[in-house]
Amino acid sequence: MARTVPRIALVTCQEVLEVGYDRDLPVLTDAVRQAGADPAVVRWDDPGVEWGGFDLVLIRSTWDYSWRAAEFLAWADRCGAVTALANPPEVVRWNADKRYLGDLAAAGVPVVDTRYLAPGDPADLPDDREYVVKPTSGAGARYAARYTPEDHDTAVRHLERMHTEGLTAIVQPYVRSIDTAGERALQFFGGRFLHAIRKGAVLEPGTAFDDKKVPHPDLETWEPSPAELAVAERALAAVPGAPELLYARVDLVDGDDEAPRVMELELVEPNLFLFLHEDSVPVVARAVVKAAAR
Repeated sequence: MARTVPRIALVTCQEVLEVGYDRDLPVLTDAVRQAGADPAVVRWDDPGVEWGGFDLVLIRSTWDYSWRAAEFLAWADRCGAVTALANPPEVVRWNADKRYLGDLAAAGVPVVDTRYLAPGDPADLPDDREYVVKPTSGAGARYAARYTPEDHDTAVRHLERMHTEGLTAIVQPYVRSIDTAGERALQFFGGRFLHAIRKGAVLEPGTAFDDKKVPHPDLETWEPSPAELAVAERALAAVPGAPELLYARVDLVDGDDEAPRVMELELVEPNLFLFLHEDSVPVVARAVVKAAAR
């Protein structure tokens, strides 16, 4: 007999289960249940989970994936082969490596200027401006730091540490507008704009790359401008293959010309900030249940 109540896996990681710092997860679990589905909160790396037993596997707070990228991507492929995974494995694989910013730039999307330094590349760092170094695979500002030209030796040690671990580094100019205008995150769900937030600067001068940071300081709700919405929509339209995305978050900052630019495009495990937007909770829950019923 076919199931009449869809089973949905809300996927997280061990640290979240132990500490409970995903504020969206209990809210979304209750809302999905109230919307008529049977949700289960599970770890992505739990070997005892039968992923084919779910109608939809929804990636949420898998916030350890960036330092276990090969394992995580292999899991996404296995999971996507036996059930519906949101977002799809090919999207997860593309978006898990921030070299996607080069793809967006090539498609004409305004992005923050970005260079990549792979293991073996010389430490070609700016000598005329403040800049940021971070890994192409990272979350929560892990291994990210802000430097001035006078910090060259410290930045080189940062690069050496990442390269020793096999990580490719991103080098970007520090976007000064973040200190005043903040960073805006526009959320999309079911292909439609949902809501937005603004947060303050994450990277403080002098904070070591391996220190723990507050990834979303000074949060507040935000009403995006038409220009911000247009850039976000251009970024989503440039995702290779134009896949159907259940969820997406586009992080924007202002360039020197005061026009919005993409800082990151989050398609794997973005925080949706539902705790700031209670009206969005039933909208998201209905979209999740609808996706599971397809």
